[in-house]
Amino acid sequence: MKGISIMKKRLRDYGIVIGSLQPGPLNIITDVKGVKVGHSTLSNGDIQTGVTAIIPHENNIFNNKVVAASYAMNGFGKTIGTLQIDELGTIETPILLTNTLSVGVAAHQLINYMLEQNEEIGNTTGTVNPVVGECNDMFLNNIREQVITEEHVKEALESVDTQFEEGSIGAGRGMKCFGLKGGVGSSSRILTYPHGTYTIGVLVVSNFGKIEQLRLNGMDVGTKIKAKLPAREEEGDKGSIMIIIATDLPVTSRQVRRIIKRASVGLSRTGSIMGTGSGDIFIGFSTANKMSHENKEKLLMIQAIHEEDIDLAFQGVAEATEEAILNSMLTSTTTVGRNGNVLYSLAEFMDEIIPK
Repeated sequence: MKGISIMKKRLRDYGIVIGSLQPGPLNIITDVKGVKVGHSTLSNGDIQTGVTAIIPHENNIFNNKVVAASYAMNGFGKTIGTLQIDELGTIETPILLTNTLSVGVAAHQLINYMLEQNEEIGNTTGTVNPVVGECNDMFLNNIREQVITEEHVKEALESVDTQFEEGSIGAGRGMKCFGLKGGVGSSSRILTYPHGTYTIGVLVVSNFGKIEQLRLNGMDVGTKIKAKLPAREEEGDKGSIMIIIATDLPVTSRQVRRIIKRASVGLSRTGSIMGTGSGDIFIGFSTANKMSHENKEKLLMIQAIHEEDIDLAFQGVAEATEEAILNSMLTSTTTVGRNGNVLYSLAEFMDEIIPK
């Protein structure tokens, strides 16, 4: 599905501004030039799930790898591909996000996708490192059915665009965040330096937290919302969040890792304690320095900011992460799923919890 739904109000439509840095033109991850996002969504009764694809740039990613890093704030997750990202400091495929039990089929189709584009893989060169992240959507989705197929993965990859829908879409379809409906959300920030102007963008799949922990721009709104919800027994924080960070800032893989760690600041500002049963996993990349797979006879020329300049990027990723999470909840719609379980959209409570 292409195009941002203009019917969905995002955080800034309520007059709430996170931080002091300016967002990009669309205030989404694709404000970083070359980045695209696509979805495949399944919604039918007990089946509420999907796939989301993030493309780092439009050229051949295997032959033009992007500088990258990953970080597990809390490692209760089943992500594929982060080991090689951290060892070599690059990403060479699109990034896929889906539900926990569909990581395997997503990785399999992503490998097929890369083989179709690159005849040399496994023939005249090495193999390929697929990158897949996950969250557990079993509250709304009958995850045991494992309904995600290679066609759904293909649909997500082939539907990528610079504009994309947020909320109950793609990998975010079945997600639960702070006891409300979670989903896909995004935000971006402009970074201005003497040597240039750059963008940092964040995309999340939010699936974590307990309702009483929820904070909205510093306001304790969770306890107010909890009083309005039907009473139900709540378990501990057994959800997850996948946070994808993109930038065109010239940085090394070590600097990417330093930057993406600060997504935890934005995550905590929403009220998360990053509980023991939560997989809080961050994957980030920079499009400024691309690593050629084929041309091994020349030295790589890598540009990077001075370490003293990195605080601005820390601020940008913290602000964009906080706003992306809140956007994921506001743009998600109230959903009925497995066993009649219901998750309400944060948007339904905004008129009551925002100070007049």
